[in-house]
Amino acid sequence: MTKLTILGRVAQLARANINALLDQAEDPQKMLDQLIRDYTINISEAEQAVASTIGNLRLMEQDYREDKEAATEWGHKALAASRKADELRGSQRTAEADKFDSLAKVALSRQLQAEKEAQVAEPTIASHTAVVEKLKTGLDQMQVKLGELQSKRDQLVARAKSAEAQNRMMDAVKSIDALDPTSELSRFEDKIRREEARVMGKEELAASSLDAQFEQLDAMGDSAEIEARLAALKAA
Repeated sequence: MTKLTILGRVAQLARANINALLDQAEDPQKMLDQLIRDYTINISEAEQAVASTIGNLRLMEQDYREDKEAATEWGHKALAASRKADELRGSQRTAEADKFDSLAKVALSRQLQAEKEAQVAEPTIASHTAVVEKLKTGLDQMQVKLGELQSKRDQLVARAKSAEAQNRMMDAVKSIDALDPTSELSRFEDKIRREEARVMGKEELAASSLDAQFEQLDAMGDSAEIEARLAALKAA
């Protein structure tokens, strides 16, 4: 997988519109579960690819530093050889001086080669550094997007459970309405009132019977009194 492919994939996933995907889904919760799984796998693969890209960049940076250090070191060697050649030439030791001048030229050649290699590496390192930063940003965005997916899923599950509970409640309310328990209460109340009326009737009947007995008793008392007075008149 090339760096551009990785970058394009990360950018595409980071820009994914969750709401648009959910609108197209027949079962949003299942789709979110699948998206979470896919995102987790994609993030893991992207992390491995980005880690490899970063590793290659660090190797290039290390080679660049070594080239720069080598150029500096060869420059010092060239200077030392040149000074030694000048010293020998001042002592009329021309052959030896020429030898050190040749060494200085060799050192300068190595220095130039190291500088060219470092110079060639600079734009490549800069390009790779920019790619790595974009990949890191893309990974961060993917992590944020994964968090959004997980949050959306949790919200969706909570809403589904709430809707299910409300549906059960509404079904129960409809069932209660269909049964109309108030009508049962009304019939029960009517029955009690009839029983109460029956009791009142019995009480009234019982009261009437008692009054009649007392009236009969009073009548018997009057009759006895009359008989007693009649007897008294006859005796006089």
